Amino acid sequence: MNMVAVVTGGSRGAGKGIAIALGQSGATVYVTGRSQTPDDSPMAGLWRRPAALVSEAGGKGIPMCIDHSITRSWQSCRRVGRDQAASTCWSTTR
Repeated sequence: MNMVAVVTGGSRGAGKGIAIALGQSGATVYVTGRSQTPDDSPMAGLWRRPAALVSEAGGKGIPMCIDHSITRSWQSCRRVGRDQAASTCWSTTR
């Protein structure tokens, strides 16, 4: 069975740990974050590194820039699950 997960808050803390653990299980993990440039936040760009760690752990890490406070943004995130021919696991850590 293919597992696809979207982990919000996956750039640090529990979300990062969850994303990496899912990667160890061979899952495709979409790691989301809001910031794209250093001016956006002091934590800018952190969501790219955990996605790489997911891949290093044996899964497929895919970084996604999504601001979940914007409806059209999280709707695109939901489409990921619909578009994947797999079971989808959602983990929200925010």
